[in-house]
Amino acid sequence: MTKKRKKHNLFHKFSRKLRFNMIKLFRSPGGARKVSLGFALGFGLEMIVISTGSLVYLIFYPTVRLAGGSLPAAIIGNVIGKLTFLPIVLLPFAKKIGEWFFPKKTMDMPMEENAWRNLLHGDFTIFKHLLQGGLHVLIGMSVFGLVLGVISYFVVQYLYNQRKKHRLAKRAGASL
Repeated sequence: MTKKRKKHNLFHKFSRKLRFNMIKLFRSPGGARKVSLGFALGFGLEMIVISTGSLVYLIFYPTVRLAGGSLPAAIIGNVIGKLTFLPIVLLPFAKKIGEWFFPKKTMDMPMEENAWRNLLHGDFTIFKHLLQGGLHVLIGMSVFGLVLGVISYFVVQYLYNQRKKHRLAKRAGASL
């Protein structure tokens, strides 16, 4: 007889993955400062992965090491950033924020269906529009990454300290 496995819904799978990564985070080596700094860096850098075309991973390891954060915590922060789909949800808002910080106006030229013909004739304005729109998104996502990284630093530090107090209280109660 084969045992039938129960299929879980999407929300249940998501909460299990999130809980598993949080347990790994609280067990990662280093103190509260090192773990929360690593998590904040990983979570913040995840915000600019889409707008840099994943090139941010080239500076991921050196950034975490130079800042003095925990690399396992940074990887967990990056994974949790991916699981929450925040970079995708925040993309339209990031473009608007990027336009506020870098208000360079482009010519209001409508996108043509046959823009490749213009490229063959030496008209490269399409690249200017694409690069400038990408720059707006990069600036906006960098702002989001900075803000969410700072917030997550304090949240993870608080949760790490609470978990540590809970473990110490549990140990003290078990030794009696």
